[in-house]
Amino acid sequence: MHEIRLLLASRGFAVPDRPGLRLHTLADVFAYAKAEGVDLCIDGTEAQVRRPKAGRSGRKAFVSGKKEQSTAKTTTISDGSARLLWSGADRPGRMYDQTAMRPEGIAEQLRLHPQVKAKVDEGYRGPANEFPGQVQAPPRKPKDEAPLGEKYAWREARRRQSSARICVEHTIGEEKKWRPLQRYLGRRESYAETHAAIATLVSDRAARRPTRRRTSTELVLAHQTAC
Repeated sequence: MHEIRLLLASRGFAVPDRPGLRLHTLADVFAYAKAEGVDLCIDGTEAQVRRPKAGRSGRKAFVSGKKEQSTAKTTTISDGSARLLWSGADRPGRMYDQTAMRPEGIAEQLRLHPQVKAKVDEGYRGPANEFPGQVQAPPRKPKDEAPLGEKYAWREARRRQSSARICVEHTIGEEKKWRPLQRYLGRRESYAETHAAIATLVSDRAARRPTRRRTSTELVLAHQTAC
């Protein structure tokens, strides 16, 4: 089982309409997005893991402030059609989303590929402030004394931004259909390898899925823009 898991984890992630191409690193993902004009959607996900024994160093690092339990965190990247392009940066659950991606070199990739754009949630506010033209985060909440119209505009802008990046949530949902990623009962040291093995299988299935069809509203807007 360990040998098969290792083989699956090292395969890389499938690319839509490119059977012979696999994405292994974050640099591969950004190079593909630049070549194909793909907008990326980035988000983190957590899976419950076994809690380290009392007194062991690093025990608190796995306690997630969001879920209030011991978790492992993984970053997922998809395209606009909810097809998995990359999954990695496995870190203890207490770590912030943007902090988990820093060692992977996301800032360097954004500098090297200024044409690539990404949609993120509030957990990636740092990269959004550093690269405002590339990384789109939810708008900041107005102050309590702000006019009512400004608050309504903020809610609508936040809703549109959330709707634009909902595809990566669907991608994470496909991964969470696998029971080991809902609650991992194995050794924490093997979680990253297990997650990568499952993610490659999810990417293979997603790569064969056709591109999302545009809704009637999108078709009307596209026609009006062309006219």
